[in-house]
Amino acid sequence: MAERFVASRMQGLVQSDIRRLTIECDKIGGINLGQGICDLPTHPLVAQGAIDAIKEGKATYTHAMGLIELRRKIAEKLQRLNNLKYSPETEVCVTVGSSGAFASAMFATLDPGSEAILIEPYYGYHLNNLLLAGIVPRFARIDLATMKLDRASIESAITPKTKSLILCTPSNPAGLVLSEADIKWLGALAEKHDLLIFSDEIYEYIVYDQHRHVSIASVGNLRERTLTIGGLSKTFSITGWRIGYLAAPENIIKRAAVVSDLLYICAPHPLQRGVLKGFDAPASYYEDMRKQYERDRDLICGSLEQGGFKAYRPQGSYYVMADFSKLGWADDQAASRELLARTKIAAIPGGAFYEPGSGRGKHLLRFCYAKPADALVEACKRLAALKP
Repeated sequence: MAERFVASRMQGLVQSDIRRLTIECDKIGGINLGQGICDLPTHPLVAQGAIDAIKEGKATYTHAMGLIELRRKIAEKLQRLNNLKYSPETEVCVTVGSSGAFASAMFATLDPGSEAILIEPYYGYHLNNLLLAGIVPRFARIDLATMKLDRASIESAITPKTKSLILCTPSNPAGLVLSEADIKWLGALAEKHDLLIFSDEIYEYIVYDQHRHVSIASVGNLRERTLTIGGLSKTFSITGWRIGYLAAPENIIKRAAVVSDLLYICAPHPLQRGVLKGFDAPASYYEDMRKQYERDRDLICGSLEQGGFKAYRPQGSYYVMADFSKLGWADDQAASRELLARTKIAAIPGGAFYEPGSGRGKHLLRFCYAKPADALVEACKRLAALKP
């Protein structure tokens, strides 16, 4: 009877595997390589900035678009590092995490019944936000073996109802870093079909080998049709603080800011001030972080391969997709359960990142290696000992 009172938009929406595995892992005191918690030490400047703000009574609402001082710092960063010029007064909005930026941008620009293209493996919250808003997802693919876009799948996903491309670079969960050639090709497609581009760039500082992060809006004329989504959660290890931002042309930002205000009022005031202080961190902080994640990537990929997995080595972000076929588990759900039971390590079933019902991803698990050194080393020992 209670089902009568459940909105139709909730049909098919359930707690994510990421959340579920975190709860199950916590119950047994395991090592969580599932959720991208990033439980590393918060940068001292960021922590002290928030503490000072609390002590100074910075507890009231901020401007709906965020502290102007923080917006100026974000705009300065975008110009210096991303070759993007945005007005902090009218083209930057501080949001409740990058997920808040995505939701605000989505509700401001896309109508129910329109279509958006996701490139799988995709970030599950992108899909579920689209579904919640009544937007129809269409699915394209990355080839994990070559770590390249399947361009044909993207072209074939476009219909007359398609209004947007949802991109993530460096991507979660595959770790693909879009090259400038990729972006030019995607941009030409967007211009041909008059598509908006949602560009989630929260992992921008975490790139490996010879790869370089290129902001999509910085290429050609794409600024006018690109909504750049960023955040500080991964950079400063403050995933629970929920401080992100959206940068876009003024006519979009003023609408997205209304949505953000309606949904969230504003991002937490003292935490905005903590992030503001974090922008004073030296350049060496970002490079040291990048190098450490690169070492951690090599460690976990080597351990997975030693334990019988095929690891698809990421070009960026701090996740790795791994094929468990040689270990004999029936599917991704069984593999996730068996791994947790045998090693007390949580990993996310690969199907969580592929079109529901497609069967794709059923031979994969996703691992997150943004962990303290002792926990990661111990997890890698357990993974290496699995063996086919």
